[in-house]
Amino acid sequence: MIKSMTGFGRAETVLQGIKISAEMKSVNHRFLELSMRLPSVLFHLETELKKKIAEKCKRGRIEVNIKLESENADNMKVNFNMEAARGYFDALNRLKTEFGLLEDISLKTLASFRDIFVVSTEVQLSAELLEAVDNTLREALAMMVKMRQDEGAVLYQDMQERLGMVKKIVAVIKSRAPQVVVEYQKRLTDRIRELAAGYSLDDARLAQEVAIMAERSDITEEIVRLQSHVKQFDELLLSDDAEGKKIDFLLQEMNREINTIGAKSNDLEIAHWVIEAKSEMSKLREQTQNIE
Repeated sequence: MIKSMTGFGRAETVLQGIKISAEMKSVNHRFLELSMRLPSVLFHLETELKKKIAEKCKRGRIEVNIKLESENADNMKVNFNMEAARGYFDALNRLKTEFGLLEDISLKTLASFRDIFVVSTEVQLSAELLEAVDNTLREALAMMVKMRQDEGAVLYQDMQERLGMVKKIVAVIKSRAPQVVVEYQKRLTDRIRELAAGYSLDDARLAQEVAIMAERSDITEEIVRLQSHVKQFDELLLSDDAEGKKIDFLLQEMNREINTIGAKSNDLEIAHWVIEAKSEMSKLREQTQNIE
């Protein structure tokens, strides 16, 4: 069954006074792109965590944010970003000089720049804490995957309805095709006789030329291929191998066949149905962009 690339998952765990939170959100992307924000004490786990996500997701841009927050105030420390503080102080002094200001630069002024202060939490890594981080990530990942599956079910329903419309249109074109050939042969014969008025015609040669021209407008082969593609599309939507890239390729082939049918048939009624089919295929392609 198809899956969407849009999803969200969040999970929280508290262990040994440490609140572990994992948040994941995914959007459409041609490939799998993982962006992770981790506390410094977990940097060494980034590759391993990405691997676990890649096992569950094939495509999409996925943002992961994991936080460790101490619920114990004794573990909280406030440090200063002295480089940022000096930068603000120097900038303010330049402003004083530039505008001839006399007011002193106070501690209150510097304290208003929040990025001067760095609040950190001392977290002691343990096997239990690492396991809790892993379980929290897995829970958030499972939630996001479930949402992608649920969204995929909605996409599947919509695509099935549109594919059903394409099937009906192809059936109408197929039933119309033999009559188009007959009508084309008659029109061509009448036109040739009209243009050759007053001249003797070789009926056998005329019939041969008309047959050749009619054969060029025959769309039976394109209809057979289009029906085959539609059947493959239907089967692919239900298979475990359903991927946006494969479905997009099939849609390209279907568009190629329907365009050829429109060009060869030279029939107003079929031209109308070709436009309808292309409209449904265009909507199918839009939905395909959301499929994993």
